Amino acid sequence: MRDSRPAAPARLRVDPVACDGVGMCAHLAPGLIVLDTWGYPIVASALSRRADIRAARAAVAGCPRRALLLEADRQPSWNGTGDPDGGSD
Repeated sequence: MRDSRPAAPARLRVDPVACDGVGMCAHLAPGLIVLDTWGYPIVASALSRRADIRAARAAVAGCPRRALLLEADRQPSWNGTGDPDGGSD
C-alpha cells in the first residue's frame, strides 16, 4: 500500500544535458517517471505524497549520471507590487 499522507511539495527535475537515457530512474520510481521512445525520462510535475518523495529520492540516488534533482517546490511569494522581490532595487 502506498503512503498517501501529504508531504512538503517537491519537484523532480531532469538535467537533459547530463542524462544519457540509461532508464534506471524509471525502474526505481515507476509511478513517477516514464521513458520516451529514446529512453529519456519524463517526470511527474509535482510531488506531494510521502511515498512519491521516497521513490523520487531513490531515483535521484540511483541515477548513474546524476541527472536527476529533487528540489522543494517553492512558489514565488508575490506581495502585491507585481514584483516578486517587493519592488526594491
